[in-house]
Amino acid sequence: MLNSRALLVPAFAALTQELQRRGLDQPQATMPALTGERDADWAAFSRVYEQIVAALPADPAVRQAVAEATIQGMVESLDDNHARWGRPSSSSAAAPVGVRLSGLHPDGPDPAGTPPMFVTAVAPGSGAARAGIRPGDEVVAVNGVPPIVNGVVAEGVLTWFRTATKDDPLRLTLRRPATGRTFTVTVTPVPIPEERPTVESRLLPGDVAYVRMPAFAPGLADQVLRAIADLGADRTLRGVVLDLRGNGGGSPKEVARLLGAWAHDRITSYWCDVHGDCTANRTDDSVPLLNLPLVALTDRNCASACDSFASTVKDLRLGTLVGTRTAGAVSGPGEPFQLDDDSMIMLPRRHEIGANREVVNTIGVAPDHRAPMTAADLSAGRDPGVAKALTLLR
Repeated sequence: MLNSRALLVPAFAALTQELQRRGLDQPQATMPALTGERDADWAAFSRVYEQIVAALPADPAVRQAVAEATIQGMVESLDDNHARWGRPSSSSAAAPVGVRLSGLHPDGPDPAGTPPMFVTAVAPGSGAARAGIRPGDEVVAVNGVPPIVNGVVAEGVLTWFRTATKDDPLRLTLRRPATGRTFTVTVTPVPIPEERPTVESRLLPGDVAYVRMPAFAPGLADQVLRAIADLGADRTLRGVVLDLRGNGGGSPKEVARLLGAWAHDRITSYWCDVHGDCTANRTDDSVPLLNLPLVALTDRNCASACDSFASTVKDLRLGTLVGTRTAGAVSGPGEPFQLDDDSMIMLPRRHEIGANREVVNTIGVAPDHRAPMTAADLSAGRDPGVAKALTLLR
């Protein structure tokens, strides 16, 4: 269990920073002495916090902002990729630009990312699609500012992708590797209807099934299995290429179900509490075995449940991983707790380790064969991951 200091000190630091930012710092905004006794420490923190709030302007928005900064500081201090605080999304949320970029992973800029930053996907019907942006386009500048400086992604540049509006659109300077042309477009965000994730499938040369699984959302494991069955309805399949690139995770039940198509009666991972007591997760043995060779394509956006699936495939030797290392964002299953202001805090009760009892969180799963997707590949319509998979399955 965490010492109360580990949570309360970062929370108070965030509180005082918000006060200073708003020009509202107070003489009594001093951290109380902490003894290490949990209940007494939280009570002391609460007393000082209430005194600070009582001296704030009566504006509810100001008081709410201070409260949000405090709890955000506390949650961020956990340094846990499955711990977060937020509010349910509303229709007033900013419309997305509609691009996915390289050099990022679920927690933000990828420390292992390398320049150039380029577009990896464009949402149909989005402002980016309407502006003529294509996968593979390299981002030279955003509102006139380079996205990467001295090898580091500029956080402020990423903010513009999230905050662009109809009245304040995004200006992107792009280079298209396939033609060598550099051009500038203005991207006006537009609402994009939220669609339920679904799998995509096709037959590859040599009677190999290709299935792209965008998430481990409920029902998608069965969609994958149906797609494989449909592709093999009038032929004998020689293998399966399961594309997990960009898969942000989802339900552990879907992981167990899909793994059950390649193995039965096997431990896939463990969930452990703070005392080191672990519970084994197992394959869903109600799923018939496919008895087909598997190549799974991974990248730095294969996260959470996708991390878990990839680590099990590698640990149990159920198939071959091709691509790049996964995100390493698999601390443990988060559980939601609703607060009295209708916001939600997500906290994991247990942490996950792999089938071989290795830690995957923050590290990721290394592929058996590296096949990174480059801007030039995307721009030219090449897929080195699929090409390598077909070589392995011949």
